[in-house]
Amino acid sequence: MSGDAFPIIIGVGQITVRDEPLDTLSTPLDLMERAALAAAEDAGLRRDALSSADGLAVVKSFREPMRNTPEALANRLEMADAQRWIAPDGGNAPQGLVNLFSEAIAAGRHRMVLLTGAEAIDNARRLIKSGTKPNWDLPSSSDPALIWPDRAMVSDHERAHGVWQAAHVYPLFENALRARLDRSVEAHQAAMGSLFAGFSAVAATSRHAWFPISRTAEEIASPGPKNRYVGWPYTKFMNAMNQVNQSAALLLTSTGHARSLGIPQDRWIYLHGCADTTEIWHVSERMDYHSCPAIGVMGERALAMARRGIDEVNHFDLYSCFPSAVEIARRELGIAETDPRPLTVTGGLPFHGGAGNNYSMNAIAAMVEVLRQAPGEFGMVTANGGYLSKHLAGIYSSAPPPFTSWRRENPVDYQDRLDARAGPRLIEQPSGPGWIETYTICVGRDGIPERGIVVGRLGRPHDSVAPRFLATVAGGRQDLETMMRQECVGLTGTVANGTDRNTFRLT
Repeated sequence: MSGDAFPIIIGVGQITVRDEPLDTLSTPLDLMERAALAAAEDAGLRRDALSSADGLAVVKSFREPMRNTPEALANRLEMADAQRWIAPDGGNAPQGLVNLFSEAIAAGRHRMVLLTGAEAIDNARRLIKSGTKPNWDLPSSSDPALIWPDRAMVSDHERAHGVWQAAHVYPLFENALRARLDRSVEAHQAAMGSLFAGFSAVAATSRHAWFPISRTAEEIASPGPKNRYVGWPYTKFMNAMNQVNQSAALLLTSTGHARSLGIPQDRWIYLHGCADTTEIWHVSERMDYHSCPAIGVMGERALAMARRGIDEVNHFDLYSCFPSAVEIARRELGIAETDPRPLTVTGGLPFHGGAGNNYSMNAIAAMVEVLRQAPGEFGMVTANGGYLSKHLAGIYSSAPPPFTSWRRENPVDYQDRLDARAGPRLIEQPSGPGWIETYTICVGRDGIPERGIVVGRLGRPHDSVAPRFLATVAGGRQDLETMMRQECVGLTGTVANGTDRNTFRLT
């Protein structure tokens, strides 16, 4: 590979729209088209230059508007010769696409690739509220080609116990982390508020943020009529916001092709390092709930490729669907809690807004804009799919890489050591004494706790080899409220096997 084959990002586009007239509401396809054209303009290219791209990959929308979005978008952008793919569900997709196509560009398998994705859930909700339904389907001649295989995220047993909705799974990590840190419920609530107050301050400065409002730590951490608990201990302001109308797009090519297009080098952003890892797949089989070794390995390998240390990274955007995603990533990457470097360039999913699976494309686009204004500095973007399940990182800079050829390390080479681990044995029909490993309380829109989810172990407390079980909390509202006020990790009780699910009652 010559110096002309380095993969670079040459154009980025971000679109956020609000309060459009009901008769002209943008669809996800409209937003993707606008973001793609903005990326071309950002690179200094005319619209017709997109027709020379030989690859188009679309991140799947939560509300998939048509049978084959890549085909419909290719038709709009007159990209008839581009190979087309769609990335299945997962917030890991944008960085995964950058890693994958950077490798293809470096190897000469692609010349220029457009990546994009969008959500218009706010517009869809407005239509439904007005008494109509989104009619966004378009004819298609074929099914979309998946860029990589899709895989179910949860088992039937997990789903039966409520371990499937992200807003009720990430609190399991949070409560385990709080116990690991030996913090009181009140102290940890304040720490989460402080963490996300910093994120909201960044969102307040962004023209693309859905909520460009700086909120205080107390405002974020304190439950109230406009900030109810969702999955305790998370208030609404700590949850990813996907009810947005947002899109982002990236234009990737090689240094050689960029020169042939006359794109100035001050638009170029290099991918210095990248990595892809997967955690133990099912949440019920994890080693524990306060760590994520897959993130640590991801950071290690991405930094090794970039020939940088974590202290040499100037800017971050750590995936921020919930506080635990940030807190655990920060710990695994070796970033101290007192480190002054901001952990986001957008404001994060709760405040910038997350266009479903596509949030990290906004993060990459924002990082590109930051690095163009800070020549020679480095930025890291991390992406997370599932429940701390799929992890990807990219390390970016305007400075050319210090190596003569760009080679992505095969993820299989370092995934093996992660796959060699095994979590505790899961008992699907447990019975007898046990203790709480972690838990959460699911709260309704009226602020009343509805049910509790327990991940527990059989036998004596803190036995690291004891079998694990899933259960719902046996008890009424008063019991659930008590579990929200006091630390229950480590407390003992009895688990019983029922017809559909297990139940756990505190001693």
